[in-house]
Amino acid sequence: MMHSDDDGLILPPRIAPTQIVILPITPKEDTRVRILETCDALALQLRGKQFEDSPIQVEVDRRDLGGGVKNWEWIKKGVPIRVEIGPRDLEKNAVAVSRRDQPIKSKESMSIQEFAAQAPEMLMLIQKNLYERAQRFQKENTRVIESKKDFYDFFTPENPAKPEIHGGFALAHWNGSREIEEQIKDDLKVTIRAIPLDDSSELGECIFTGEPSARRVIWAKSY
Repeated sequence: MMHSDDDGLILPPRIAPTQIVILPITPKEDTRVRILETCDALALQLRGKQFEDSPIQVEVDRRDLGGGVKNWEWIKKGVPIRVEIGPRDLEKNAVAVSRRDQPIKSKESMSIQEFAAQAPEMLMLIQKNLYERAQRFQKENTRVIESKKDFYDFFTPENPAKPEIHGGFALAHWNGSREIEEQIKDDLKVTIRAIPLDDSSELGECIFTGEPSARRVIWAKSY
């Protein structure tokens, strides 16, 4: 959920059941067999390489569908790397590579040998990029809140027609009361999303009651 966008899922390579999908583009019957053979050979080569101490998980989409249709399905599934091989690529001994952490229309042409050599590092870079992007998003959208008024203001949009442009993650003290949690949910549709388990949270006072609080918790709206 953290990494998804308007085009569908984005899976970090470490948890993706398919890390690389190879899409044969076969508009003409006379090149179909050669393209499929090239795709299978590349898949075999990639499966012999390691990512995170396991063989790279590769799939060749051999379905008799248009390249655009197949490509879009794998975009929505969030597979980290999509590789297209068509008649023009075959002539150049090349592949067209798209990464799910980059803009949808972004595509890079490289030789088959170059891609096969770089694939493990490419997966590692995607993993790193997604993690850093998520950390940056969390930091930019998290606010430490010290009072009930600031809390309610934070989650009350100035423009009710566009509530999605207001709010974020609120890091605030809470006394552990279920009643307070239910009240906030009723008032703002905001709930506790996580209780940090590290040692960075200090003792304080609940911003809603003034009672002692053992640590700050993370509040946010659920969409």
